[in-house]
Amino acid sequence: QVQLQESGPGLVKPSQTLSLTCTVSGGSITTSLYYWTWIRQPPGKGLEWIGYIAYNGSTYYSPSLKSRTSSSRDTSKNQFTLQLSSVTPEDTAVYYCVRYFATTPWNYGMDYWGKGTQVTVSS
Repeated sequence: QVQLQESGPGLVKPSQTLSLTCTVSGGSITTSLYYWTWIRQPPGKGLEWIGYIAYNGSTYYSPSLKSRTSSSRDTSKNQFTLQLSSVTPEDTAVYYCVRYFATTPWNYGMDYWGKGTQVTVSS
């Protein structure tokens, strides 16, 4: 059973960098064709896809957030991270780490989610 657990500060000041870590257990983040993804949900709004770091270390981010987003990984700890710079109150949301799989063109989806962590941007 794969489990994902988000961790990081619950409060970030405007203009600072939001940093979150996702710790994965029950499966390796280097296993082929898995994409380790960040998704957020602002209060009263729908889910927003942020980006991923793939099994091979490559990254891809939402165009709307790309200029402020970066992700890295520590394979020895089976963790991956999210950094979102220059945050504003609009970045307040519940942040989820998610495993996305794409084993074939017709077999793909998000199968495991962390419980989510609330991040509030406020001075």
